[in-house]
Amino acid sequence: MSPYSVKVRSYARYKAIPHRWIARNAANEEEYKQYARLPIVPTVATPEGEGVQDSTPILEMLESRFPQPSIHPEDPALSFLSALIEEFGDEWGNKLMFHHRWFDPVDQQSAALILARLNLPQGTNAEVAERAAAVLARMSQRAGFVGSSPATAPLISAYFFELVDLLDAHLVTRKYLFGARPSFGDFGLAAQLFEASVDPTCSAVLRARGPNVLGWCYRMIDPRNDGAFESWDQLKPTLAPILAYVGRYFLPWSQANARALEAGEAEFSVDLAGSKYVQAPQKYHAKSLAALRARYAQTAGDPALRQILDTADCTAYLA
Repeated sequence: MSPYSVKVRSYARYKAIPHRWIARNAANEEEYKQYARLPIVPTVATPEGEGVQDSTPILEMLESRFPQPSIHPEDPALSFLSALIEEFGDEWGNKLMFHHRWFDPVDQQSAALILARLNLPQGTNAEVAERAAAVLARMSQRAGFVGSSPATAPLISAYFFELVDLLDAHLVTRKYLFGARPSFGDFGLAAQLFEASVDPTCSAVLRARGPNVLGWCYRMIDPRNDGAFESWDQLKPTLAPILAYVGRYFLPWSQANARALEAGEAEFSVDLAGSKYVQAPQKYHAKSLAALRARYAQTAGDPALRQILDTADCTAYLA
């Protein structure tokens, strides 16, 4: 039920990296603590006894050790766009998934039951019900961390619908976001939408409005290299609208979040496509935005990339 763990597992399967998937529970908590600095998933224990956490650093570490087949297009512009979508998936995609998972009672109860059963695979129905109630009580109070509230709920649902429609059009003629093989961006975004697909509300939306998105989500559980990355000219008709979405919602929100943290504000407001969006700032995302800007600085001289980002209204937020 962790999109970030699913993301890492998907990558390990794609690269055929020998691994064991170990569900964290009370029985292995002490072993987990040997490798984890923070109580978060995913955590990777390497054969050398090293503990690595956080999905993006994990993928970057593994990519350096298992470079083929590469998840980065050779074209520098496309490589950066893939990294931008990876960050977009981790932060904005998670907002859309997490809000819907823990907002409506039907989704809350479904997720809590699944998590409780995963934690107590051999538990009785009564034990699982008790654990589910505890999970629900805890997680339903955490929605504010991603900006979920009764005020933002209609906006977040609209963002989700719009993204599904754009992605579905893009995936009509291709298996993955950048062609016939998965990219860095696929791993970041698909994992969030896969998790959305197991919850009642978002599952219904994806089945009704995004069959190509749903197929991609499940394809990314065990992705394959079925060919080359496409060129920008091939991708542009349906990828450019997705990038414009990133420039319309994700990057303005990212910038406002970072400024609020720098100013020590308890809450910030940002205009997203004409609607006021309000939430408490997210500390982690300010760090990942800084890393994205550093990556952009390395390729900012690429005129093709600059033109693509200018057209999508993204450049000003990355400089």
